[in-house]
Amino acid sequence: MSRYLDWLHRDEKPEVQRELTRREKISNWWDYHIWHVVICVAAAALAVHLLWSAFSGVKPDYQVAYVGSTALPEGTAAALETALSSLGTDANGDGQTVVALRQYIIPDAMAYGYAAEAKLIGDLESCDSSIFLLEDAANFQARYFSLALLDGSLPREGDTSAEGAWVRWGDCPALAALPLDAETAGSQALLADIAVARRGFVTEKTTDYPEACEALWAAMTRGAIS
Repeated sequence: MSRYLDWLHRDEKPEVQRELTRREKISNWWDYHIWHVVICVAAAALAVHLLWSAFSGVKPDYQVAYVGSTALPEGTAAALETALSSLGTDANGDGQTVVALRQYIIPDAMAYGYAAEAKLIGDLESCDSSIFLLEDAANFQARYFSLALLDGSLPREGDTSAEGAWVRWGDCPALAALPLDAETAGSQALLADIAVARRGFVTEKTTDYPEACEALWAAMTRGAIS
């Protein structure tokens, strides 16, 4: 049988495998590995971005929280951060004085306000913000009981009113003089009736750089608090 098969295929020549050119080898390699390369490059880019953010990102010295039913205009918010920074100092020693404004927009009777409120509660629990700009100070204090009195003491136990815990923006000479309108016209008028308050702490846990935060509060309210 074997001889018969040999005879049957006597005219067939064994196929000689052609060696691929360098370009063909590269092309085949890319066909099989292109997605591995894409994933690795994307992962490396993400890692570089995270490292860059961690080591070169600007860390705020102070965090100020705005709580209201509507957001402040973009220009007003940006101007507010810059202007308040001029009243502070470089608390974290990175060579810059930075105030970060966090806006917590909680509309009345609207479901998506719950997400903002959850973030605000997280802020309060983590002691992130030291100074608060409030559209409705009475409602804020009744709901969260987180403000100190203007003299720095805590309200009496069970007293959830905001009386004596805030001062009007327009009554603070340093704040009323900030050049906010150069960025967005009408910013000072928009903020004039906003309540300016500071966080009260019932435990040893406080915001970062508490002494610098006290100094910023004093600079903001100088001339308005006797």
